[in-house]
Amino acid sequence: MRKMKTIIFVCTGNICRSPMAEALLKRILAREGLAAEYTIRSAGVWVAEGRPASPYAIQVMAERNIDIRSHRAHNLTQADVEEADLILTMTSEHTEVIEALLPQYRSKIHRLSEMAGRHYDIADPIGGPLQEYLRCADELEELIEQGYPQILKLAEGG
Repeated sequence: MRKMKTIIFVCTGNICRSPMAEALLKRILAREGLAAEYTIRSAGVWVAEGRPASPYAIQVMAERNIDIRSHRAHNLTQADVEEADLILTMTSEHTEVIEALLPQYRSKIHRLSEMAGRHYDIADPIGGPLQEYLRCADELEELIEQGYPQILKLAEGG
């Protein structure tokens, strides 16, 4: 039996962008019949451990029929990085933080936007109005849909 592949989305506090991205990729994998082959998680580089997802993140995911109410913030650990087959960050700063601490894992750390052939940071909606969360969720969904083949390829070691 083949080993499940682990993909981790990383943002700052693990209460907005990365939990939304995690949920969106899980939905796509379920739609494609691949959910059992992947472990999808999220973490942050500066986290208040155990915090729930932000209320607006919960709301915009609920509008997509995705429930993230049970999400709890998790600080990215060395064990997480070691275990992951692919780490997708929201910004170049997140990438740089992880690479500075664990440079030996550089090859499996990428910005999410790069999966769709782009090179930019995804803005943090924290503290902003609902509209910013809606825009962020739309952006994450578009990048994950467009980058889906590349995400799977890299997770498989390709």
